[in-house]
Amino acid sequence: MENKKELRNWLDAFNLDHPLVIAGPCSAETEEQVLKIAHELKDTDATVFRAGIWKPRTRPGMFEGVGALGLKWLQKAKEETGMLTTTEVANPNHVELALKHDVDILWIGARTTVSPFNIQEIAEALKGTDKVVLIKNPVNPDLALWLGAVERFYTQDVKNLGVIHRGFSTYEKTRYRNNPEWQVAVDLQDKFPDLPLILDPSHIAGRRDIIFDLCQTGLDLNYDGIMVETHYDPDNAWSDAAQQITPSTLVQIMKDLKIRKEEGTAAEFNNKLNTLRTQIDVVDHQLIESLGKRMKIADSIGELKTQNNVAILQSKRWNEILGAMILEGEKHNLSEEFILRVFKAIHQESINHQKKISRMEEA
Repeated sequence: MENKKELRNWLDAFNLDHPLVIAGPCSAETEEQVLKIAHELKDTDATVFRAGIWKPRTRPGMFEGVGALGLKWLQKAKEETGMLTTTEVANPNHVELALKHDVDILWIGARTTVSPFNIQEIAEALKGTDKVVLIKNPVNPDLALWLGAVERFYTQDVKNLGVIHRGFSTYEKTRYRNNPEWQVAVDLQDKFPDLPLILDPSHIAGRRDIIFDLCQTGLDLNYDGIMVETHYDPDNAWSDAAQQITPSTLVQIMKDLKIRKEEGTAAEFNNKLNTLRTQIDVVDHQLIESLGKRMKIADSIGELKTQNNVAILQSKRWNEILGAMILEGEKHNLSEEFILRVFKAIHQESINHQKKISRMEEA
């Protein structure tokens, strides 16, 4: 599969003057709920109405969707509002039912993307379709696995393709439900700049208060659209209540987002510059988060040393670290002088943390 301008044809055909917006509830709950939300989204920037019909939940006993019955509700919402519809499919049976009910866009969930066997079965079920297929990133940050899923559809003559960035699972708790790992999506854009890229801020955030910030970052990184979970009564949603927003909030978000348009050489330069600066901001935040994790480990080392009456400064260990990092820095074109300055500062902060722990233990 090669990057081609034609990859954008299905998106360009919408002729939008704003990013593509896919919105709707995490789960279709009742016919009334589906139709009410669809009508509230009808006159917004949302082009596509989304609703989960089959919900692959982490643990049994959780709400797993209403099943095929909900497809009739999507069909009715489409008839009444004129909006396109989309839902997640996880096997060939889902595909058959979704096509039967004229669902316009099918998306592949993160748990499905991790399995080449499942992807191959679904791709074969969709062979030659003109429907749009959007593939969410796998739960783990594996770009090859993500692109491999896209390629499996492409080789089955499914040409209307796009990807959805929904973040990646992590064992450690962060401010996100799923860590964005922006660099993975940036690398994907480098390889396939014309493959439409949609942001799913709802699943990255896990909470509604940072949805806007994530959307803005996505647009600053030249994403083509957003998929936002939207419900008229988010707090009482049957699934993922904390990350859903109201249609009116979505309207306000779209008003507040800064959307840069390419017009002329100067504008193109500024767009590219702002994109690169946003990439730096993302990496800087990751640096701070990593340094914070390092200092927490230093705190634990300080506690262990104090309990065992061991000196804080271990010169041999420090010299080993420094030597290893200088060699590692060379691989990334970082000068020895720079590595020395950075790691001396890190080492001093680590010592300060351990001293503080020692004083606390002795008090």
